[in-house]
Amino acid sequence: MDLEALFKISYGIYIVATKYNDIINGYISNDVFQVTAEPPSLASSCSKQNYTCDLIKGSGVFTVSVLSQNTPQKIIQVFGYKSGRDIKKFEEINYRFGITGAPIVLDNTIAYYECKVTQTVDVGTHLIFIADIIDSQILDSKGIPMTYNYYREVRKAKAPKNAPTFIDPKKLISNPHT
Repeated sequence: MDLEALFKISYGIYIVATKYNDIINGYISNDVFQVTAEPPSLASSCSKQNYTCDLIKGSGVFTVSVLSQNTPQKIIQVFGYKSGRDIKKFEEINYRFGITGAPIVLDNTIAYYECKVTQTVDVGTHLIFIADIIDSQILDSKGIPMTYNYYREVRKAKAPKNAPTFIDPKKLISNPHT
């Protein structure tokens, strides 16, 4: 099986964030997708090892900030490669709290969704949070969303080990069709 074929699925790059008690945290996600239009709902998969996973389970709410292509790598590194157990990810970023109390990232965000979890599906290493969108707004109507393909091909970056799209490089084969 050519696991590189999975890189051809289209994804975006987002910051999923929450607040539980007095703790705010978030992580880079490349797997947020719309589930229904009526009511508006979406889903996001989160590694059970991510600190934010426990916080979303506790709070039942989260936000999704759609990142632009010009998002500095520093933001992606803080939210995607470091744990909120070790650092305060929101110290050097502009944000505000939404109506649920969850933080909405404002830096390099072109749109956001504020969500209330309606279902949680356990898929082994990850939980899929299915949520109703209770608020959303476009912050930059001219911004271009960063896709996972752009992140991989243009920025030459890789998914962290907790990402659902992470594939051990030793398992990849060279594809003669690329």
